[in-house]
Amino acid sequence: NHTSARRKVKAMSSLYRSSDEKVIAGVCAGIAHKLNLNVTGLRWVVALTTLFLSGVPVLVYLVLWAILKERATKDVVDV
Repeated sequence: NHTSARRKVKAMSSLYRSSDEKVIAGVCAGIAHKLNLNVTGLRWVVALTTLFLSGVPVLVYLVLWAILKERATKDVVDV
């Protein structure tokens, strides 16, 4: 279905790395901001998941770091 594929592309293109709240690269902060989640909570989930999944989330994080554009999140309101 072309419509669902376009929605997925649009959703991925609206993801970004945060330049304001980053600890390493801003990936968790950007995702948390986009999904309206607590940044610290998401970071804990990623850290604990990394321990149980033998580092697979680290690879996902590095890929997202490479492909997501950085954007300031201080004054951004997503609709």
